[in-house]
Amino acid sequence: MSRLLARKGLGQHFLHDPAVIDRIIATIDPRPDDTMVEIGGGEGALTRPLIKRLNQLHVVEADPRLVPVLTQLAPPGQLIVHEGDALKFELDSLASGPGTLRVVGNLPYNISTPLLFHFLRFRDAIRDLHLMLQKEVAERIAATPNSKRYGRLTVMLAAWMDIELCFDIGPGAFRPPPKVWSTFLRIIPRSSPRFEIEDQAAFARLVAHAFSMRRKTLRRILKGKISESEILAAGYDPTLRPENLAPEDFARLSKLTG
Repeated sequence: MSRLLARKGLGQHFLHDPAVIDRIIATIDPRPDDTMVEIGGGEGALTRPLIKRLNQLHVVEADPRLVPVLTQLAPPGQLIVHEGDALKFELDSLASGPGTLRVVGNLPYNISTPLLFHFLRFRDAIRDLHLMLQKEVAERIAATPNSKRYGRLTVMLAAWMDIELCFDIGPGAFRPPPKVWSTFLRIIPRSSPRFEIEDQAAFARLVAHAFSMRRKTLRRILKGKISESEILAAGYDPTLRPENLAPEDFARLSKLTG
């Protein structure tokens, strides 16, 4: 197969390192009857070894140039390629039941964060996710309060996802080599949130609003929503900034802000 040029607009970096591929497959540990979907099959670096271990594999691929490349890798009933945007794909349509879908993929750098929020929507259908992400994004996901990487993505995933950073991957494992390192990680959705969330929409609104003003204090962020005395009564210092709050603190405050 002649090599296709990676499209910068699609954030493409094709994985090619055999040792890295073997390590990824060993970490995923696919079983024949798994219901698995690969996000962005690319040139098939992961598709090939996955399909050898599975009775059936779904692949969502946005680049029409790569669809015929992928469809040739296995019979149609064993490998099902869905051409389209993963951000618009209804993942639960592939699940055989709650908590059955296994998601894998080398996520494009330019849409990795929106994709993670997209996966969050379908958490009830997902058993686990094994993803390659820009190392900086992986660090944001696993960040702790009072750190530079801590933000909206951290807090929103913390409620519903258990995160395990598995290993880092150097630029040379990809073609073309990205300018940054990548991280392979495992994400497992929880059957119930890690902390109580009375109103999920209010929680999401507060987190988004707070981190859009991350350099401001709670006093300023919550102005017009709750008073400084209410912030104090809830047990919080009005001079704290969003990065100083634990994820569960946002859930408690969202009860007051609505």
